[in-house]
Amino acid sequence: MSSWRMRASEQIETAYLRQTLGDPKEEAAYQAFHKASEQDPDKKIKLGNTFLAKYPSDRYSQAAYEELAQTYYDKKDLASFYTYSDKGLTLFPDDPHLLAPTSWVIPRVYTQSDPDGEKKLNKVETYAKHALQTIGTMPKPDNATDRQFVDYKTTESAAPHSGLGLVYFRREMYDDSARELQTAINSQANPDPTDLLILGADLENLGQYDEAADAFNRCSQIAGTMQDRCKQLASDASKRAN
Repeated sequence: MSSWRMRASEQIETAYLRQTLGDPKEEAAYQAFHKASEQDPDKKIKLGNTFLAKYPSDRYSQAAYEELAQTYYDKKDLASFYTYSDKGLTLFPDDPHLLAPTSWVIPRVYTQSDPDGEKKLNKVETYAKHALQTIGTMPKPDNATDRQFVDYKTTESAAPHSGLGLVYFRREMYDDSARELQTAINSQANPDPTDLLILGADLENLGQYDEAADAFNRCSQIAGTMQDRCKQLASDASKRAN
């Protein structure tokens, strides 16, 4: 699985946490969890749950929910990802680092046969728009330069723009979908292949075959399960363009 996490600056993330420090024991417990190796996700999950049992609802807890959701996603345990995302958002409804990944994940596992499909797409749209709103109004930490902060917010916005793009594609709103996906792609040094694939499909539906071929070609340069499919789609789009 790809990850939505393409953080622009660890320095800025740390600065936000340190603006509302808890007691030293709490910080030490959080840091033990935060620094746990991603190669041992079960240990990280155990440390995270131990931390949340002791410190259930303050600033470090918000970061703990974010990291636990990421860890479960990396384990391909989507049920637990949703559980921790939902718990975190119940406590911290304005947290863009939970809003954004949830809006990124849901449309990627969406199926047309899902009886709650439209309800889930509505949820994605709400979460993605709220994430963009909260990212847009973030205060700049004192130790970040203007350029660092702009880059940070641009990178953080990629996931919700991607989520909106996939929602609008499902609704056959191809202009809106293409616009959101182009924004997401332009915000990333290494664009997500799903974004490129769906952007190509948007552009084909809009009759922009040269541009579609370009998007599919970019997708085909990324190693993975979509590579061969994107190569074929790029060839087909080029033929239509000619």
